[in-house]
Amino acid sequence: MAICEISGKGKMYGHNVSFSQRHTRKVFKPNVTKRTLIINGQKVKCNVSASALRTLKKKGLVTSPKDAAKKA
Repeated sequence: MAICEISGKGKMYGHNVSFSQRHTRKVFKPNVTKRTLIINGQKVKCNVSASALRTLKKKGLVTSPKDAAKKA
């Protein structure tokens, strides 16, 4: 199971609750993908959750190689 290397997000446990209120165990997995990020001018491969990636792009801390290619 992948864990976000930036935010530390991992799997969470809970219950599926049906209409009849029967509780069955469920695992909630984060949306983690392997991305190549440009951090301080260096390409780094890391597992990043979608929400962490959006936050980093919003703050301007990380640019993806695709964004760098569009600017050039």
